[in-house]
Amino acid sequence: MSTDNYQPRPEDKFSFGLWTVGWDGTDVFGPASRPPLDPVESVYKLAELGAAAVTFHDDDLLPDDGTRDKTLERYETALSETGLVTEMVTTNLFSHPVFKEGGLTANNREVRRYATAKVLRNIDLAAHLGAKTFVMWGGREGAEHGASKNIPAALERMKDALDLVCGYVREQGYDMRFALEPKPNEPRGDILLPTIGHAIALISELEHPEMVGVNPEVGHEEMAGLNFAHGIAQALWHDKLFHVDLNGQHGPRFDQDLRFGAGNLRGAFWTVDTLLGAGGLSPAYDGYLHFDFKPPRAEGLDGVWESARGCMRNYLVLRERALAFRADPEVQAAAEAAGVGELSTPTVAEGESLAAVREASYDIDTLAARSVGLEALDQLAMDHLLGAR
Repeated sequence: MSTDNYQPRPEDKFSFGLWTVGWDGTDVFGPASRPPLDPVESVYKLAELGAAAVTFHDDDLLPDDGTRDKTLERYETALSETGLVTEMVTTNLFSHPVFKEGGLTANNREVRRYATAKVLRNIDLAAHLGAKTFVMWGGREGAEHGASKNIPAALERMKDALDLVCGYVREQGYDMRFALEPKPNEPRGDILLPTIGHAIALISELEHPEMVGVNPEVGHEEMAGLNFAHGIAQALWHDKLFHVDLNGQHGPRFDQDLRFGAGNLRGAFWTVDTLLGAGGLSPAYDGYLHFDFKPPRAEGLDGVWESARGCMRNYLVLRERALAFRADPEVQAAAEAAGVGELSTPTVAEGESLAAVREASYDIDTLAARSVGLEALDQLAMDHLLGAR
């Protein structure tokens, strides 16, 4: 692949949230720095750039019941004319002041009931549009004060909500599954289900765990100093990576939502490698590659589209580098020297007695002195990432 050919194609399955390009630059320190974008017009522009799908929160596309039918008609026309699909829908349970203390886990029961009604309405909308995935991000499901939230009760209410929506989808016969989106903090001081592992643990308690997975985001995991590639590898191992949010992040600070590849470039390389299956060492991800980023506030509208284009281009460049890395005979030899493949051999063989393990003779001095060869293998990865091979 030459540098002129990093052009996205429908089979790349790139997807964008309408809220990403539609972010007008508003933040806690200042008002909008860009004019609002018509979300329907954004569909046409994203198709022009090479995206295959779009996603939205209900309020991104349909904030006003008075114009709901007309806007939905325009949106469906745009999908028909561009060939894009709606691959995921989610519900905004965090912007309106009614959710200031939570949505599905608010202390106030009426708020929880309203939040549930809002989710159910948008499940119907998602089904109407053919979306197969419904993401649930609990941005206000958390606390800043130790005594303000009964955490076991909040988790029980979260379980109730997931059992309810899974039951509803089964009852309606919809072809849809749910994905929880973990995040450690911001906007709440501490958000419930802060990491991939927390979310998977809750899923195991559900009535229909097969219907619920995770939608991890690069920035959300790296905000907590975690390794995103390791996290999605575990989600794939559990068969729970139902969706993925790609962006960029500079370590544990505020949620930056940089374009994919910006920030932790090595992390982005290993993320792409993991999604591709790490050269056959692990399961590969075959879903949409969803970009959840924010064009920097300093940019004008031209920068919005450059940022979106950059997300896709960077993924394609990193995909090329990761595939070349795994196909390199020197890399394969270095991985063999490092004993990477040996980890796939069970520690205790099938049918082998524990007595054989306990009574075996181990040459501790030789094992301690062995060379693990990890630096040589990692430098080969760096060479490929930097274009030196």
